[in-house]
Amino acid sequence: MTSRLSRVRVTGPLVPYVSGFREDLGERGYTPLSANNQLRVMGHLSRWLAGQGLGGGDLTVERVEAFLVARRAAGYTGWRSERGLSPLLEYLRGRGVVPAPAPPARPAGGPLEEVLDAYRRYLVGERGLVATVVARYVQGARLFLSQRQSQGAGLGLEGLGAAEVAEFVGRECPARSIGSAKMLVTVMRSLLRFLHVAGYTPASLVTAVPGVAGWRGGGLPKALASAQVARLLAGCDRRRGVGRRDFAIVLLLARLGLRAGEVAAMRTDDIDWRRGELVVRGKGRREERLPLPVDVGEAVVGYLRRGRPRAGDRVLFRRACAPLGPLGVSGVKWVVRRACDRAGLARVGPHRLRHTAATQMLRAGGGLAEVAQVLRHRSLSTTAIYAKVDRATLAGLALPWPVGAP
Repeated sequence: MTSRLSRVRVTGPLVPYVSGFREDLGERGYTPLSANNQLRVMGHLSRWLAGQGLGGGDLTVERVEAFLVARRAAGYTGWRSERGLSPLLEYLRGRGVVPAPAPPARPAGGPLEEVLDAYRRYLVGERGLVATVVARYVQGARLFLSQRQSQGAGLGLEGLGAAEVAEFVGRECPARSIGSAKMLVTVMRSLLRFLHVAGYTPASLVTAVPGVAGWRGGGLPKALASAQVARLLAGCDRRRGVGRRDFAIVLLLARLGLRAGEVAAMRTDDIDWRRGELVVRGKGRREERLPLPVDVGEAVVGYLRRGRPRAGDRVLFRRACAPLGPLGVSGVKWVVRRACDRAGLARVGPHRLRHTAATQMLRAGGGLAEVAQVLRHRSLSTTAIYAKVDRATLAGLALPWPVGAP
């Protein structure tokens, strides 16, 4: 069978799916040129299958790799990895033409992997942590449990004692930065709490984890100046859809102090236009409402009217390049980085804009309680770090140094 579509010739067992694949590419935002390139790869794969006497249903993961080896050997310089084939493979798998890849084999490890799997489910189901944080916690838990297993007595969690916990922390922390050591201590307390709740240890050993010598609030919060924020916003080209999207994202971060994950999770129905409120999906699956400033609302409306691609879901911010889809946390971070590049500033992350929002609120006369409410801090002590941002006011509170003191 043969199909010729937009000067791309496809022969072999994949011919019946050419038209559907091209329509799918158009719906996902591929330009005609990019779609033709994908169809050329489809034609090469279909000819290779025909030469091997195979059909689409025979395209297992191993045969995909064999095709890529043959493509590289033939001298092709593009689309030589499984990632390059992903649009085609996703389309064919979605229609049941190509078998879905087998789930990854469970890593060997026996009891260790069972405990880690249970801990991972606990972090997601009970604690409501996002995937990136879960991965970090499981990594720390694996370090502790694998070291215990390597001692030759298996996990033996029923016999785990406070001395072993303290010894592990004391051995690992000195080689780490203060921030990394504090993170390890946090992970250990979380893990030990889980082990007791899940019945792996007869008693809670959370109190056996020593603290890290790092004075809370010892540093100053890092914030951008108002002029720098203005440069970030001015660098977003609002004549284009992607510029209107970036402008709205930077404004949300800088005015409301949202986290990157909260911006990525925003949906079009999270905004109550009549009341002027915004639903924020924060840490621990909490949902809270914030007032929607007029300038932020106008920026979002500009993006919705003349920038947001049509989509079948309600996620607010979306990728501007194919394949179209929701803009994830990493995408929000890159929006801020590119804005810094355009403004001629050193790259910062979205959290720097959160510090900036808090600092500007205090300097405008807001109180710590108001800042804590906007940033959605559970404890006012978390917000107290921002009390040090006004050095001029703090200088007036400083006591004079005693005469003759060393």
